[in-house]
Amino acid sequence: MTFVWATVITVLGLYALINAVVYVMQPRLVFFPTRALDATPAEIGLHYEDVTLDADDGVSLHGWFVPAVDATATVLFFHGNAGNISHRLDSIRIFHDLDLNVFILDYRGYGRSTGRPSETGTYADAAAAWGYLTGTRDLPANQIVLFGRSLGGAVATWLAAEHRPGALILESTFTSIPDLAAEYYPLLAVRWLARIRYDNHSRIARLTSPLLLIHSRDDELIRFAHAERLYSAAAEPKHLLEIHGGHNDGFLLSGDSYSRELRSFITHIYARSDSAVE
Repeated sequence: MTFVWATVITVLGLYALINAVVYVMQPRLVFFPTRALDATPAEIGLHYEDVTLDADDGVSLHGWFVPAVDATATVLFFHGNAGNISHRLDSIRIFHDLDLNVFILDYRGYGRSTGRPSETGTYADAAAAWGYLTGTRDLPANQIVLFGRSLGGAVATWLAAEHRPGALILESTFTSIPDLAAEYYPLLAVRWLARIRYDNHSRIARLTSPLLLIHSRDDELIRFAHAERLYSAAAEPKHLLEIHGGHNDGFLLSGDSYSRELRSFITHIYARSDSAVE
């Protein structure tokens, strides 16, 4: 009996230790920043402006503004949890070819932005980016399209709940970090341990901007069911676009159909806006 109790206590102790490590190490399990920039939009033949701005807490943020001739709107681009803005040139090109300006920002701790990443920090970064576009560049809110891929979808959703952009596009994102963590670590008490939450599911029902959800059933990191649950929770107008390919390359593998659906979504929104003005 003593041996049995000793074994039980050891197992419980190890379980508690693993949960404690997960609790403490959460930022390192969520954020994977890269400091060095590998390229700039000039490498793909695009003119761009280096932008440096400060968040409300004094953190210095770096980004690029990539203008398009006779732009329909401006995309505020929030990237995923790994790398930095220099790894998103393919997407910048796609949006530019759709006659859209692009403003892409590195979160704190990524690229040339100072500080360390955190959930509240990324929200402050998003607020600073919004202030730059609506203040410094004097763009009307309805001419800004928020785009978020993966973790960036959570940042974009938060910002859309704080303001009312012209549209919101969420690609390959999740319902919440606790939901996602429960799929990765089903035996751990991650729902109770989660300090980083990014609760898209509870926020998305409050949004009133037109919504485009993009996801692949082949996504090996975030299941398609996340997109379905977000779509069910969202209000109209909304559209769910199914692409193919993996988490990081689905938008590329889907090729022309991906770009065509993006163009259709953007055109529909701004054609409707023009009619309303008339």
